Amino acid sequence: MPVENWISDRIDELVAFRQDLHRNPELLYDLPRTAAQVAEALRAAGVDEVHEGIGKTGVVAVIRGRTNHSGRAIGLRSDMDALPILEASGKPWASQTPGKMHACGHDGHTTMLLGAAVGLAESRAFDGTVVLIFQPAEEGGAGARAMIEDGLFRRFPVNEVYGMHNRPGLPVGEFIIAPGPVLGSVDMFEIVIEGVGGHAAQPENTIDPMPVMAALIQALQTITSRSMNPIDSAVISVTTVHGGDAHNVIPPKVTLTGTVRTLREEVRDMIEARLGQMVAGIAAAFGATGRMDYGRHYPVTVNHEAETEFAALAAEAVAGVGRVGRDMPQTLGGEDFSFMLNEVPGAMINIGNGASAGLHHPAYDFDDEAIAWGVSYWTALVRSRLPATN
Repeated sequence: MPVENWISDRIDELVAFRQDLHRNPELLYDLPRTAAQVAEALRAAGVDEVHEGIGKTGVVAVIRGRTNHSGRAIGLRSDMDALPILEASGKPWASQTPGKMHACGHDGHTTMLLGAAVGLAESRAFDGTVVLIFQPAEEGGAGARAMIEDGLFRRFPVNEVYGMHNRPGLPVGEFIIAPGPVLGSVDMFEIVIEGVGGHAAQPENTIDPMPVMAALIQALQTITSRSMNPIDSAVISVTTVHGGDAHNVIPPKVTLTGTVRTLREEVRDMIEARLGQMVAGIAAAFGATGRMDYGRHYPVTVNHEAETEFAALAAEAVAGVGRVGRDMPQTLGGEDFSFMLNEVPGAMINIGNGASAGLHHPAYDFDDEAIAWGVSYWTALVRSRLPATN
């Protein structure tokens, strides 16, 4: 079952909607225009219910099938927010707001789910209920968690939940997925090393935090090489160092920040503990003090095995058996759909975005040729998981 005729008939308006979103990017939870456009489009599609302001600026729509003998419901999720990046795509629909752009394809994700809303509301050719979830603040704001805390699954209970993300480098019309951990946890840390400042020509009268910082940065890398199973994956990256204001003054403190990524919660626990030990111990060895603020942001994204296969079969119904991979490589990039997968069984699939620039790149753009494939996937998934009955 390739792209359906009704989608081909409406593809121009879907492309126009996507490009309008791209011209007008909004960040995190500050999505007044985007959320309003989504809600308006859902009402125009004829869905049964539209709920706004869930998780601050999230939108949820409900579509009921012709029958509900099964009493089952599934959730379909897309993200809506952009990134704080200056666009360099050169496209006619490039961002009109300097310093903001849709560099991860959330404009395309939103459009594909809206396209599915149109088809599902028109046909109602399923038994049960479909809950469409349009989420804010995926890019660092944990919008999925905010929607859950605002009662998403309590108010709109579902048996399964599915997500879809575009994948640059994968040909348009192809899909890829895998069960188990597919995306890493996302943690952030801030470390403050405090010593005693003074004249750079008289270091004996100071406790210099700079060598403490240097020793600590080196030592942190031994956590992944010596404290964990080499079969496991993890990254510890120190990304900023701040300290001092003059070339002849030893500063009283230095601040480091960075990120930790893992694919197993047990490894995540171990790294946090070892980081804390090293900060305190290495600082003390130099006569300084160290403290760490460690924040857990996104959990590991784990696709449930059965739901992964359901998603793959739906993709095969659209693209063909040879165009759906079940061996998606793991990555330590994060995704807050993980919060939803920790609440409800489900899976996230990747859809091909062709030979575009990489995600979060200033030259990135979502390939509009992928829209029809994504809409077809969503509708095929609903029909397979909520099969129509007489």
